[in-house]
Amino acid sequence: MASAARTFARAAIKSTPSTSAFKTSARNSAFTLSRHTFRQQSRRGYASEPTKSSSAGLYIGIGALALGGAGYYAYTQGNGSLLSGSAGETTGIFTPKFEDYEKVYKEIAELLEEKDEYDDGSYGPVLVRLAWHCSGTYDAETGTGGSNGATMRFAPEGDHGANAGLVAARDFLEPVKAKFPWISYSDLWILAGIVSIQEMQGPSIPYRPGRVDKDLSACTPDGRLPDASQGNKHLRAIFGRMGFNDQEIVALSGAHALGRCHTDRSGFEGPWTFSPTVVTNEYYKLLLNEKWSWRKWNGPKQYEDKTSKSLMMLPTDVALVSDKAFKTYVEKYAKDEGLFFKDFAAVINKLFELGVPFAEGSENSKMVFKPTNA
Repeated sequence: MASAARTFARAAIKSTPSTSAFKTSARNSAFTLSRHTFRQQSRRGYASEPTKSSSAGLYIGIGALALGGAGYYAYTQGNGSLLSGSAGETTGIFTPKFEDYEKVYKEIAELLEEKDEYDDGSYGPVLVRLAWHCSGTYDAETGTGGSNGATMRFAPEGDHGANAGLVAARDFLEPVKAKFPWISYSDLWILAGIVSIQEMQGPSIPYRPGRVDKDLSACTPDGRLPDASQGNKHLRAIFGRMGFNDQEIVALSGAHALGRCHTDRSGFEGPWTFSPTVVTNEYYKLLLNEKWSWRKWNGPKQYEDKTSKSLMMLPTDVALVSDKAFKTYVEKYAKDEGLFFKDFAAVINKLFELGVPFAEGSENSKMVFKPTNA
């Protein structure tokens, strides 16, 4: 099972010396197996085939009648149609409870287990990226952007360069939205990010619903998300606009333990770590303990590790160790995974809630779901 694989991968990481992140011999024995063999043992392997594309599909839908608070949904009983007004039907207001959101959580988790042919064996990283990017457009000064609205459903926001490839995540969640039409896209995308983090052995992230979907008039301008080719000043400008400090910037960057870059999306190529579907602090260890040099290739400037030449770091990643203030936190998280998990959970929750007009008093009613692989 995929969940067993992540436990296997975490155990392998923890049992491997990290003087240079992974010794060459360990790399050769643990990470150069054939895709079929590796997937049979750990259900995780690096994909070499191109990702299948599918149409984004714009679903404005009548299922978006969220009226605030924890989310309310107008529904009808009878033939199952929504707001049709047919004879014999009764209308009412459905107020989702913890159990209802838990069902959505489990549905997403089950799909993550079933659909394990994407990238390195999981849609988890791209779902985290979807939640991150729809939240990271927030601007504290104007109060615009953020996860409230799910405006990436529309062009031009869905077509922004930083969002390239996220149609895969949005399409992955369409069957879930169809099965649970009462949940807004905005709440669904964030919940999917939380499910993915937890199911990939990460920390528990509290969840608070209450986001409502908006139309294309609320789309944010391009340029609000980080540009990976930039340095420390750019990072502080982008994250400072959202209200994050240096420690929070470094903690959020730990999400790069997951996933990989694609030449047909960002232009960059490769994974940051050897376990791209398991949440760990290896990203920080690799930044500190591995030697990084510019990759010689016909693509944008990125770094490659000296030992295996199979990992990469972006200019914004290396900025975290070239900047003394940032490096202090990189060192702390490299030494203490528990501290990283604690700080990452807090800051990702903050990111996911930026700009959301939650109902008064909802701060004390956040939901915490138990991972299905716990």
